[in-house]
Amino acid sequence: MKVMGRSTIETVDVRADGTGLSSRVGSALLALAAQRLGLTDGLSRALAGTRERRSSHDPGRVLCDLAVMAADGGRCVSDLAALAGQPALFGSLASVSTARRVLLSIGETELDLIRQARALARERAWRHGVAPGRVILDFDATPITIHSEKEHAAGHYKGAFGFNPLLATCGREVLAGILRPGNAGANNAADHLSVLDLALEQLPQSALDGEILARSDSAGASHDLAFGCRECRIQFSFGYAIDERVRKAILALSETAWRPATDQDGEPREGAWVAELTGHVNLDSWPSGTRLICRRERPHPGAQLSFTDHDGHRFQCFITDQEDPDIAALEAVHRQHAEVEDRVKTLKATGAEHLPFHSFTANAAWFELALLAHDIMVWTQQLALDGEHRLAEPKRLRYRILHVAGQITRHARRTTLHLPADWPWASTILRAFKRLQTLPAYG
Repeated sequence: MKVMGRSTIETVDVRADGTGLSSRVGSALLALAAQRLGLTDGLSRALAGTRERRSSHDPGRVLCDLAVMAADGGRCVSDLAALAGQPALFGSLASVSTARRVLLSIGETELDLIRQARALARERAWRHGVAPGRVILDFDATPITIHSEKEHAAGHYKGAFGFNPLLATCGREVLAGILRPGNAGANNAADHLSVLDLALEQLPQSALDGEILARSDSAGASHDLAFGCRECRIQFSFGYAIDERVRKAILALSETAWRPATDQDGEPREGAWVAELTGHVNLDSWPSGTRLICRRERPHPGAQLSFTDHDGHRFQCFITDQEDPDIAALEAVHRQHAEVEDRVKTLKATGAEHLPFHSFTANAAWFELALLAHDIMVWTQQLALDGEHRLAEPKRLRYRILHVAGQITRHARRTTLHLPADWPWASTILRAFKRLQTLPAYG
């Protein structure tokens, strides 16, 4: 019997004498997407007023490099050195101290200009196929736990210490977010209205001219937000708390009032029913046309029932001003709000989970940087990748696409990037570069 030999790292002769090498070839896709969509130039214009007279680095380009770094997995400004150490691929990057000064120079005026640059790049990305099928704005607050003393950090509703930002997402994108102290209320109407305004500013005009739905759990169900949506001609779908009067209305319904709930494909959902409570509960304080809809379902094994549940069923309610008579379809759309949790998770994976500064203003700038990084990641996936990589989480994307090694060679005035021939996803990376290079270059 012949036993195949197997080499180990102990038999490898290791030398640090390679040239033209990069350990993050795929991350160049992120920088390329930002350049082709005009985001890099837009950020340059946004931060032109902060540039020091003798600075050799454009602040907007530095901010874009930091966003690429965050999308690549960086957690603090010093991680920029991982890209700066590969000038053959990423060019000459700013030092860590310069990058830090750029972030510290960003105030409210600069944040507004950065958001304008994001909105313009988003309009171009949507023009090339990133736009969702339906414009639905999902609101959600998420705690960010920290382990050191920082300005305005406080205990949040999860029982830990940190911040409690509020976000608005649309499809796979996080349109807007504001950093808030940890003790900020989840149902703060003023904060929801602020984020609504920021989210609308991120939408292309074509989306603003069409139908928009604002969606939230019960934390966003405030009269101010509902009337704010009505003023903007936006429909709403908000979770609604079940109090004693709502519970009595639910239990008073006859069995014939319940109809089967449906899943996202429109097929009946086993063990779930919906019924309309409009007219059974006083909704006069809400905008005219507001409806109250209830969902009843059998809980999954091991689930804990609450005092509002009855006869082994779990109940959930939401209010909406949509006129569709198919309440099962309305409930299925509202239930999709749960997808916002995935957007929150990916945003945290592109820099939002770790706020490195003591100053609240600087951390707010870093939070906006995380939104930039998330934009770049999503646009790259949607414009350049297919299949599972188009929807993959950042961790998997880095492992397969972004952190692949490569070699750069130059011959006859031509620069060539060589990917490993035996890398399982080499063809995917090659195709992604070609797709981004065919995009029109916006300035």
